[in-house]
Amino acid sequence: MHIKMLHFIDHPAEDRSALPPVLIVHGLYGSARNWGIISKRLAKDRRVIAVDQRNHGDSPWYQSNSYFDMAEDLAKVIAQVGVPMNIIGHSMGGKAAMILALEHPELVDRLCVADIAPVGYSHDQSQYIKAMRSVDLSKIEKRSEAISALAKQIEEPALHSFFTQSLDLKNRRWKLNLDVLEQEMPKIIGFPKINKQFEKPTLFLSGADSTYVTPEMRPQIKALFPTARFAKIPNAGHWLHAEQPRAFEASLRVFFDYGAL
Repeated sequence: MHIKMLHFIDHPAEDRSALPPVLIVHGLYGSARNWGIISKRLAKDRRVIAVDQRNHGDSPWYQSNSYFDMAEDLAKVIAQVGVPMNIIGHSMGGKAAMILALEHPELVDRLCVADIAPVGYSHDQSQYIKAMRSVDLSKIEKRSEAISALAKQIEEPALHSFFTQSLDLKNRRWKLNLDVLEQEMPKIIGFPKINKQFEKPTLFLSGADSTYVTPEMRPQIKALFPTARFAKIPNAGHWLHAEQPRAFEASLRVFFDYGAL
């Protein structure tokens, strides 16, 4: 039986070392490509695998986008690698990584959750689906034209280039299953009930200017991740890895290599 596997970009270690490999799990509307700079830097001394999550990038499309399903997708990738991995999950990817660690602790060596908590959020992300649907792809010849079209709907300039990384210009389509992501949005902004604990080293790394992880959420975090530590990257918001890539990489190295922070 053929098992559908997530598409991923494999960055072999430049220098062979005993450091565990790293799995990078992107957030909503993202892809493995968004993490190219971080992946290449970390790959100097460890293998790095960056996935496209289901309904994103070049991975298969499904009718579900639940966190339990996303976690099982990640488990299959780790099983193929054959050893427990260090995991980085950002936003939606952080929630998927948390469920993976809680359901399959034997597959996770250390866990870094980037700017998200195991809680439900009230902010809906469907406005971006509406913005992407508003772009008439039949008239788009260049990425810059798509960026201009998105700018009429979305104020933040950084998001224009982010979204167009998921644009397949040649086939005039979004590499995002917008219908299912819209349908599953309540699950994506929520967090499933789970009565388990992950007791290995866990770091909740946030942007200092972000409000996604607040002190009030710490009891809920500690209930699931009793060893959780917390750190903030200055001058960064929710997109901390893109806004402060060097500080983000340095924090990961300290945590993954030494367990400090």
